[in-house]
Amino acid sequence: MCPQAREETVVDWNDEVDVLVAGSGGGLAGAYTAAREGLSVAVVEATDKFGGTTAYSGGGGVWFPANPVLRRAGTDDTVEDALTYFRAVVGDRTPDELQRTFVTRGRDLIEYLEADDRFAFQMLPWPDYFGKAPKARLDGQRHIMPEPLPAAELGALRESLRGPLDTDRLGAPLPELLIGGQALIGRFLRALASYPHVALHLNSPLVELVVEDGVVTGAIVERTGGRYAIRARRGVVLAAGGFEQNDALRAHYGVPGAARDTMGPWGNQGLAHQAGIAAGADTDLMDQAWWSPGLTHPDGRSAFALWFTGGIFVDQEGNRFVNESAPYDRLGREVIRQMDERGLTLPFWMIYDDTEGEVPPIKATNVSMVDTADYVAAGLWHTADTLTELAAKIGVPAANLEATVARFNTFVADGVDPDFGRGDEAYDRAFSNGEPPLVPIEKGPYHAAAFGISDLGTKGGLRTDTAARVLGRDGAPIPGLYAAGNTMAAVSGTVYPGGGNPIGASMLFSHLAVRHMLGE
Repeated sequence: MCPQAREETVVDWNDEVDVLVAGSGGGLAGAYTAAREGLSVAVVEATDKFGGTTAYSGGGGVWFPANPVLRRAGTDDTVEDALTYFRAVVGDRTPDELQRTFVTRGRDLIEYLEADDRFAFQMLPWPDYFGKAPKARLDGQRHIMPEPLPAAELGALRESLRGPLDTDRLGAPLPELLIGGQALIGRFLRALASYPHVALHLNSPLVELVVEDGVVTGAIVERTGGRYAIRARRGVVLAAGGFEQNDALRAHYGVPGAARDTMGPWGNQGLAHQAGIAAGADTDLMDQAWWSPGLTHPDGRSAFALWFTGGIFVDQEGNRFVNESAPYDRLGREVIRQMDERGLTLPFWMIYDDTEGEVPPIKATNVSMVDTADYVAAGLWHTADTLTELAAKIGVPAANLEATVARFNTFVADGVDPDFGRGDEAYDRAFSNGEPPLVPIEKGPYHAAAFGISDLGTKGGLRTDTAARVLGRDGAPIPGLYAAGNTMAAVSGTVYPGGGNPIGASMLFSHLAVRHMLGE
């Protein structure tokens, strides 16, 4: 299962470039940097579409404090304040110098991109995910997103851009206006296509690294017709996403959940991870992912959902067990903790009343809801005139469910949740106009919707230094090998400090990798 590094002194190269980039998500920032600085580049993408997990992101945002976009908007934030916050929530789980690089260098990347008028960004206020930590930014002024891009501006490349999740999973038509992650990838593709020394290859997974005298000099990719050897004179950047779609690797490293329920595209099988490990790379955080609660759909898959305008979560005993409005990774981690420590079973249930009708009070689902009848037929949504009847339908003790709802309704009346602190932090209130997100459950009929655990991808990977150089098991950099995004061990460790960390890390560290190749 594990690819091997090729230790040879003579390789029959099929192609030769300065920089080889594996993956076509946020790592395209590295490919773009190389092309703009005059280097020849080959991008190899394992699937039939460019974009990776980034193309699925509805926001496509990055967490780059004090960047030019935010400065123009009048922010008074500083990178030192942001670093204080980041260190407070990440702790010493990852190297201090790596944390500093991520927090302080993102603004330089945005300045670099904005020098090219094909890139444009706007502020998208998004509160930090640990609102009580020192120097947390509650107004969301550390987060930006790409400006929308008309799909027609991509020309022939439009059909090569990975569609939104609704396109890939539900067959929805491709949008005419690209937003979020699609706009970001679209802008990179449009820019890369303007350079004659850039080659973009689909259906070309990287399966081996070529190591000569301890130096990574290129890679073997699989293409139609066989294996293809590409020499990389300056280096290879592994930015191919995580291994969330590989159930065998998930089981091997102890990653909770299943490939069925991830938000990563099917090509995220961990081939780049395995190639790096075979070349001697050290790894970290391999049991970690970017978690979220997942609304379970009729196809059996639980998909990332947020922005709940009502409802509570209950376990198999009919008891509430979590702050339903917490940032999605924190909420997902609490679900997993309770699965491990007290036997919480899946599905858990969202209980809500008829204020908004039978459809759950969820305003943001990464995969759109389909017909209500399909959820009902699949046993995922239930309705009853009383809580007692609803409890019987979902198999929880009626007395507990009735007591849980009654207790919660007293919290609503008081405007405070002493059990789980729902509404105590800025993020909790981000979708309720700044008010505590406490909505009574009192208007029958009553409803229940099934939830599971989802993820936005794994976050364990190859250990790197501040220049994105991959570190060997002896702690020394492996010459010629770099990693970024979810192929590198996440700089944020076991937490998710704020929206835009995964895409930001992919963009920044692929950019820094090429900067290092250029001698900076």
